[in-house]
Amino acid sequence: MLIGEYIHGIDEKNRVSLPSKFRQEMGKKVVLAKGVDKCLSVFTPKEWANFSQTLSQETLRKDNRGFNRLTFGGAMEAEVDSIGRILVPDFLIEWANLKGKVALIGVQNKVEIWNEKTWVEYRRTAERQMASFAENVTTR
Repeated sequence: MLIGEYIHGIDEKNRVSLPSKFRQEMGKKVVLAKGVDKCLSVFTPKEWANFSQTLSQETLRKDNRGFNRLTFGGAMEAEVDSIGRILVPDFLIEWANLKGKVALIGVQNKVEIWNEKTWVEYRRTAERQMASFAENVTTR
């Protein structure tokens, strides 16, 4: 399970270093995709396949088609290099406004990469709504 919050820099070549705990869980290849809330989602190939299967269940609805087009069209595979970095392409850098410091957030089966300032603002707002979120969370 991927958990925790880490702050790292993004270098001039658009490389982000994954925390060692995440690297151990994720392996040498990942899938990067546009995430909701202007972050990036980083999946293992297995979790990407699971996510893809879930999204492919309903393709007749307009919202599903649009979400799938943006998600799959904006996704790419990436190798984790020997020191744990992934290269993030320009179009995903732009999508998530990544520059300087970034926040890497473990969210169960994926990692999210956020612009640090955007993450701090989001987290502060979400923390004030945590009780409300808890009341509306659905479980199986």
